[in-house]
This record gives sequence, structure tokens and C-alpha cells, in this order.
Amino acid sequence: MPDTSSIIRCRNVWKLYGPGTDATRDLSAAELNDTYLQTHRLVPAVRDVTLDIQKGEIFVIMGLSGSGKSTLVRCMTGLVDTTRGDMLIGDDNLTGIDARRLIDIRRRRISMVFQDFALLPHLTVLDNIAFPLRVQGKGRDARLARARELATLVGLDGREDRFPHELSGGQQQRVGIARSLTTDPEIWFLDEPFSALDPLIRHEMQDEFLRLQGTLHKTIVFITHDFEEAIRIADRIAIMHNGRVVQIDTPEGLILNPADAYVAEFTRKIPRHRVMRAGSLAQPVTPLAEGTPVSATALLADIAPRILSSDRPVPVADDQGTIIGAIDRQQVIATIFGTGAV
Repeated sequence: MPDTSSIIRCRNVWKLYGPGTDATRDLSAAELNDTYLQTHRLVPAVRDVTLDIQKGEIFVIMGLSGSGKSTLVRCMTGLVDTTRGDMLIGDDNLTGIDARRLIDIRRRRISMVFQDFALLPHLTVLDNIAFPLRVQGKGRDARLARARELATLVGLDGREDRFPHELSGGQQQRVGIARSLTTDPEIWFLDEPFSALDPLIRHEMQDEFLRLQGTLHKTIVFITHDFEEAIRIADRIAIMHNGRVVQIDTPEGLILNPADAYVAEFTRKIPRHRVMRAGSLAQPVTPLAEGTPVSATALLADIAPRILSSDRPVPVADDQGTIIGAIDRQQVIATIFGTGAV
């Protein structure tokens, strides 16, 4: 995360469905309670959400079906109006924003990818990718040149003249991803983009997604219900339950320090060695530690074979190469097969 300034700020955001939602804007937070909602037959899809998303980070929002994650993202993109609170993209507050300004933001600053590829069946790969620029009124030569760049970026070389029905599911999603990048958005929203794909292709698309982020450095808001997918790609994760954000943390933090029983249960089956990083396990260095150090950011799953095969603790180094501790065989065994590090 190279820039720690917030680009998305949610402040006490609510989204209610039902009769009389306008009346809730004058209520205090204490008055807008479960009794009021039930009495007035209001359904809270999003409840009092406050969070910040920083420039350049991959921020994952997850939860079970009905938790409010997709509604929250639709509030962030202006597809759904918030009932209460402030939803800011940069300096623009989407709550009550002028329709023309909202259209400009959605055309130029943000872009979206959904589970449904939503490709236009009568257009080729190249024309599908170029379509947002066509909407903006760009000339055909300019938009096709940009589309060719993006087709190459997402690995669709040689398929530019094919139609959607001639592509695999993974290739179709690559078209959707390329199309979402044509306007060079600051913020990239992805709503369960890989959930319709089979597991092997899904894993490949996650690799592709991470590769693209390594090149583009976008601010990304990614929705998923799959915790394994989340921990693989996220800088931070927000877990939602019944419209509320119950915890925001790194993948490691969620597993090691769950905020409540719901988060603990949500993360219970995730193997710790696939989430924990060497820096969290590093203990004070002893004279016995030897060999080339492992990175403090390395996942335990990736370095476990080396540590298990060593009779001595393995040193751990930070990004500057400074030794910050060491990990031994017993710590790895305890983390993988027990309840944590010893």
C-alpha cells in the first residue's frame, strides 16, 4: 500500500428498504434501533457502516449471502442511494450528489466487474473491450488501439476477433476485466468476479488478478464469500453480518484476533499456516539460528518445508534485510497441527 491516504470513506452509512425510509434521516443513532425498524417494517441491508479504504490497497468485503456486502459496494458506486450517512469517493460525497456528476465519476474514476460477464454477444473481443470508450465518444481508431493494449495485458492475444460464444468462461471474464480497465479508473470494484468459474480456472484468474494489480496498482474493492480467496488476495478484509461490518483486519489478524464469536466461527476452518506470516511467529534470535533468512512477509505454508527439514532455527528478516527473529521446527508443527505457535 504505497499511499496511505483514504480514497473511499464511509461514515455511518445505512441502506434501508421499506416504507418511510426518508423519516429515518432525522433520527438519532439510538432511536434507529431494532424496535423502530421492526415497528416501521424497514429492512436494514447496510447498518451504520464506517470504514476507510486506502489508495492502492486490495480491500475485500466478505460475508454470507444476505450480509449486505453487495449492497454496500453498490452504495460505494452510486448504483444504490444511501438512506443515511456519507459515502465519499475522494472529495465527492455520493449522498445527494448531482446526477451528472455521478455519471462523470462512474465513467472516469471507477469501474466495475461482476459475476455475470455481461459481454455483448454480437461484438468481438476487441469491440467488447473498447465499448466503454465508445460510450465516451472516443474515435474508433483510438478505442481499438487501447483495446488491443488491454487484450495483451490480460492474455487475450490472438483472440481479438472472436465472439463471446467462442471463448471459455475464463477467457470471457478476462474480456470483462479488460473492458473495466479501458478508462484507466482509479478505483476498481469487483463483485464475486470469479465465483461462476470452476476451481482450476478460478485459481488461474486469481493469479491473473494479482499479476495485474502488481502492474496497475489500483485501489481495489473485491467482494467474495470465499475466505480462501479473500486471504489469498487481500491487504485487509471487512467481514459483514446482518448489514454491519463486524471486523476489519488483515487476514492474519482476523484469524489470530477475531472480534467476536461470529468472526471466530467464520474463520475456524482456515488452516493457520496458509494465513500466518513468518514475522508473526519470529521469536528472539538464538546463537543456534543459521542460514539464509526467510522474509517476514512469507507465508508459513511456503517456508514450512525448509524449516521442518532444518535442525536449527531459521532466521527471519524484514524488508530492509534486518534479522528480527527466528522460527524453529516446533513452532511450525504447533501452528500446523495444534492451536498456534509454541
